[in-house]
Formats: sequence, structure tokens, C-alpha cells
Amino acid sequence: MIYIATFYSHFGAIRYRKMCEKNHFTAKIMPVPRDLSSSCGTCVRYEGEQAFPESEYPEELEQVVQLTENGYQTLYRAKDS
Repeated sequence: MIYIATFYSHFGAIRYRKMCEKNHFTAKIMPVPRDLSSSCGTCVRYEGEQAFPESEYPEELEQVVQLTENGYQTLYRAKDS
């Protein structure tokens, strides 16, 4: 499955990519797709059998979506977003 995580800061995106790689997810930093919005314009696209548990999401995380046949499905959105 393919997931996209957006962030409030570039630093948050860099840290999240490292966290993904540490947990054996294929991950890369890229510009946020036009259909999504982000405070910093940077996202992490990662692949895995499942997304990270919400309890492990860092403060800098704005949202996590899953890429589906019909577009994006929101899995998590920060309270202030």
C-alpha cells in the first residue's frame, strides 16, 4: 500500500523519512501532490503493508492519506489542521 504523510515543517518530513527507513518502509521525500495541502509543501511517500500506528506519529505530522483507486483516503489528520 502507498501512503503519503504531510507535515508542518521540512524538518518533520526529514525525520519521518528516517523513521520510515528505520522501520523498513521504502520512503522518499517529495513535493505534496496538488490534491493535498500541506503547511510546508513537502511530504513523505512510503510503502508498506500498513501505516504507522497513530500512537507513533510525531508532532510535526499534519496528515496521513492512503492512495486508493479512487484517490486519497484520509487515515489521520492533526486536530489543528
